[in-house]
This record gives sequence, C-alpha cells and structure tokens, in this order.
Amino acid sequence: MIGDEDTVLGFSLVGLSGQAVHDEAEARDAWAKALDDKSNAVIIITEKAADMIRETVDRYLFSESFPLVVEIPNPGESFSRDLRVLVNEAIGVSI
Repeated sequence: MIGDEDTVLGFSLVGLSGQAVHDEAEARDAWAKALDDKSNAVIIITEKAADMIRETVDRYLFSESFPLVVEIPNPGESFSRDLRVLVNEAIGVSI
C-alpha cells in the first residue's frame, strides 16, 4: 500500500504493509521497495500518490503483467481519472 498516512494506517489494520508518501521522491522510493519485494503480487496506491509518479504507474497499469497495480481514490474523494482517457493512453485507440 502506497499513499497518505491515514490510508496506509487503515490498510495496516487489516494486515497489509505500506508506506506513507508526501512527495515524489518518497513515492518513487516506496514504489521501488514494493517492486523489489517479490512477495508483493498487488500494489495498492492512492490516486494522489500515483499522480506523483504517474508515468511509472501507468506503465505498470497498462503494459506490465506483474505486479497487479490497483489505484484507489484518495480519502473522501471520488476517482477523478476518466476511464476512456486511461484506455486511450494505454492502447492508443479512441473509444
């Protein structure tokens, strides 16, 4: 789990480890650590944290098969990325 302190704490209560991030450098570090741990099959990341390293996250979302990346909304917000835009970026086809 990569995200803000409250979200990381919440996921830790159900047994998932994570790292709180506040800036791009921390987000890149957390991402690298998550990838280095081969026991991680899924990386959960908040939208705000993903936006800090958007290009990297999108590459894993759309072109890598492992690990699975799940992007979740920030606490108290709805998901702001448009699914059509994500698909267009991933496959280069307008739907």
